[in-house]
Amino acid sequence: MTRIAICADGVVASGLGEGAGFVAQVETKLGYVPFPGTFNLRMHGSAWQSARSRMERASGIDIEPPAGFCRAKCFPVELPDGLPATAVLPEVDGYPADKLELLAPVSVRDRLALHDGDALRLTLVLE
Repeated sequence: MTRIAICADGVVASGLGEGAGFVAQVETKLGYVPFPGTFNLRMHGSAWQSARSRMERASGIDIEPPAGFCRAKCFPVELPDGLPATAVLPEVDGYPADKLELLAPVSVRDRLALHDGDALRLTLVLE
């Protein structure tokens, strides 16, 4: 398989507060204990559209949580300052095409001193 790194731009956004329950279900698949909840971005630009399309077709890391939570695929992400994270692509009808949820072993907001509305560039790694 070819490893592809795609840089994409997004804006920090608040989530719905539902990610903490999902996070507890994925730590064995990701190899680390994620910080509770997800870090949310509103993505934009042609690089994101390309990345999103590739994510939908790629196998990723399959997450099959228990009843009450959706299936998802996960992909490695590189954030500024070398912070590793995981992109979560929920398999839900009507999931917003511009939304990207990230998991990380620490609070991304705190570690990178980010607030709603801040711009952030990330690198999505697909195989």
